[in-house]
Amino acid sequence: MNLEEYFARTGYKGSTEKQDLETLTDIFQHHIRAVPFENLSIHCGEKITLELEHVYNKIVRRKRGGWCMENNQLLGWVLKCLGYDTSFLGAYVFNPHQNTYSTLMTHLVVKVVIDGKAYVVDGGFGVSYQMWQPMELVSGKDQPQAPGVFRFTENNGVWHLEKMRRKQYIPNQSFSSSDLLEKKDCRKVYMFSLEPRTVEDFRFQCTYLQTSPDSLFTKKSICTLQTTDGFRALIGWTLTETTYNYKENMDLVEFVTLEDEEVEKTLKEKFNITLDRKLVPINVKASYTI
Repeated sequence: MNLEEYFARTGYKGSTEKQDLETLTDIFQHHIRAVPFENLSIHCGEKITLELEHVYNKIVRRKRGGWCMENNQLLGWVLKCLGYDTSFLGAYVFNPHQNTYSTLMTHLVVKVVIDGKAYVVDGGFGVSYQMWQPMELVSGKDQPQAPGVFRFTENNGVWHLEKMRRKQYIPNQSFSSSDLLEKKDCRKVYMFSLEPRTVEDFRFQCTYLQTSPDSLFTKKSICTLQTTDGFRALIGWTLTETTYNYKENMDLVEFVTLEDEEVEKTLKEKFNITLDRKLVPINVKASYTI
């Protein structure tokens, strides 16, 4: 476990001496702009495991991405090594299609305490619901960021994350009714409690999400990466590139459909990912919105 190697992977060249919010934000932003949120292992015959050494080798040495249990586990370990007060929390993701939260705790996030203030650091959600800055753990406070306005609300020890988005401009009108597009201005993201969790709490979910026919992740091959002004996503054969605040209070969302032979090239050029095995793209209609 080599911090210098990790920082070379993310391109971070700042201080490692200070455990303040500014440094945390900088390290976090370098991570989400270098390490994709992706589930491609499921669709190219690899097994996703939660062993830290395996996660480190996959993301840092093989220059892959991962889903929340990989990204946030690695990020939490890095922050702990740097001296931050960190712990893991478990969240239940909102399903917009069913209009309810998952009954399985499938989302792992990092809590960081700095000078008595608690923050949620989540480098493993992707698309437009990926926060760009650590979020202060306070209820009812709008926290504007480049992707939109995020907000936590708390009720009887249960915390909810929601995001208000801008309007979207879609030049390619053939995609204007795509099931990938979020239609609501305000969207619930996930709910969680402050009970500390360990990676062991996610073993069953890790297996379920990559094997169950009911899992979103078996229905869609997903690779998303944050950029300096938005994000890009490859879902099945559909490449989306979003630019935040392209016009006043409006995001630009550009869609293109790839041919089979363009997929691997696009992964390399847009996401810096080279797979060891052949990817079989898939995009079955399921509740996943950008």
